[in-house]
Amino acid sequence: MKQVALVTGGSRGIGLGIVRQLAMQGFDLAINGVRPEESVCDVIENLKALGADVIYCRGDISLREDRNSIIHKVKTHFGRLNILVNNAGIAPKERQDILNASEESFNEVLSVNLKGNYFLTQEVANWMIEQKQDDPEFFGCIINISSISATVASVNRGEYCISKAGISMATQLFAVRLGEFNIPVYEVRPGVIDTDMTSGVKEKYDALIANGLSVQQRWGQPEDVGKVIGAIAVRSFPYSTGQVFMVDGGLTIPRL
Repeated sequence: MKQVALVTGGSRGIGLGIVRQLAMQGFDLAINGVRPEESVCDVIENLKALGADVIYCRGDISLREDRNSIIHKVKTHFGRLNILVNNAGIAPKERQDILNASEESFNEVLSVNLKGNYFLTQEVANWMIEQKQDDPEFFGCIINISSISATVASVNRGEYCISKAGISMATQLFAVRLGEFNIPVYEVRPGVIDTDMTSGVKEKYDALIANGLSVQQRWGQPEDVGKVIGAIAVRSFPYSTGQVFMVDGGLTIPRL
């Protein structure tokens, strides 16, 4: 029986790089996003062509009823879930200095990036525990996509940095809590990745990368993150729960 992965924000950007990799590795997929299903038909068909059984679970993870609906659809269609990849996230609509940033933007970003992530993980973790109790051979793991912004300060998008720092602690909390059930929890921190989220600052980062921002002088690609998720999902790191995997081309290496 094939393993099943649920990837939030899986229809574009980093999420799409992740689901493509998992499909190539033989996983069946539940893809979450907020766009109408007709907008992601091509994505779903391309993944099915790789051999995956794919469903689309539309929903806003910041909303409890949507989270419940997502899990219900996975349970109804597959009856099981092995991998949760918490990838969904938003950037502030406007980058504002923290001396001027609005409470509305703070609430919006943290509601999706941190609260939604946290409570979806809670629901999935309890389901994974049930699956483990029913079948001692069951394997499940949870992978949180955070960002180098968990530790690298950007004062013009403080709410984003705080949300990613929160994900880092949530990873450790769930890793500790799920340890007794042998359900590992991991954190993956991408650096500057070429996606629609970063398209508005492309010229800025083109220049920074050319001037040595990262050790490897290129943009990261969604497939760079996908390959790391793929390695984790096939149990390549069984004794590393709670750990951070950097995918940043060496950007965060302290240098003189």
